[in-house]
Amino acid sequence: MKEITVTSPGLGATWPDSVNRRFRWPGQCLTLAEMELRKLRRDPTELLTRAIQPALWLLVFGEVFTRVRAIPTGGLPYLDFLAPGVLAQSVLFIAIFYGIAVIWERDLGLVHKLLVSPASRAALVLGKALSAGVRALAQAGLVYLLAWLLGVKINWHPLALLGVALTVLLGAAVFSTFSLIIACLVKTRERFMGIGQILTMPLFFASNAMYPVAIMPDWLKVMAHVNPLTYEVDAMRALMIQGGATVYGVGADFAVLFLGMAVLTALGARLYPKLAR
Repeated sequence: MKEITVTSPGLGATWPDSVNRRFRWPGQCLTLAEMELRKLRRDPTELLTRAIQPALWLLVFGEVFTRVRAIPTGGLPYLDFLAPGVLAQSVLFIAIFYGIAVIWERDLGLVHKLLVSPASRAALVLGKALSAGVRALAQAGLVYLLAWLLGVKINWHPLALLGVALTVLLGAAVFSTFSLIIACLVKTRERFMGIGQILTMPLFFASNAMYPVAIMPDWLKVMAHVNPLTYEVDAMRALMIQGGATVYGVGADFAVLFLGMAVLTALGARLYPKLAR
């Protein structure tokens, strides 16, 4: 059987004919994620500046409403109830604006280079999603540290930490692929920023990040039940906090996030080449 020499483990690698095509995906996705890690190593101050917003939510909003005791939290202190929501919000804000980086790459000519590489379109989209997940995991570490300093009863069991990490990756994948789709449709930074700012607050407030779905008006409950952030927060609350409970079931939460990621990845793979036009 004819063999082709492997020249690089990255996007431009050639592989033996005997290697099944599906085994190329992990390497291609990890290559894009490694590119993101290089950016973070060169500019780690971005992580610190992004930590300001979750710090304000926990220090100001969380501390105040813990004293008010106006929101039913199922026996949890409000700060403990809020911490997973703040983490999910951080993931949302990182991922939903990820599309603007894709537009920058288009303007710099990087998108054209990626599109002519051997990597499949789906692998490129998943690689971008994994890149957003890398940033979100770094942010999760900062939120964990801040929550612990504020006395939040965190579940440190290794399986719980692994579950939260998986939830963060899935949540970042869902919203970053959604962001990429928006970038492919609008194609300009100005329009993208406007749409991104319009979407972030409704997604956040129409979820269970700050209050239970049960106390919402009926019309808002409908929005919450179709909002992926609701299921992300639900899984995080059960896994991250000691005594935390899930409303829908962690398995159902993962299923919704995975299904959302799969659908958005397929759509993003179809639209991604249009970004270069």
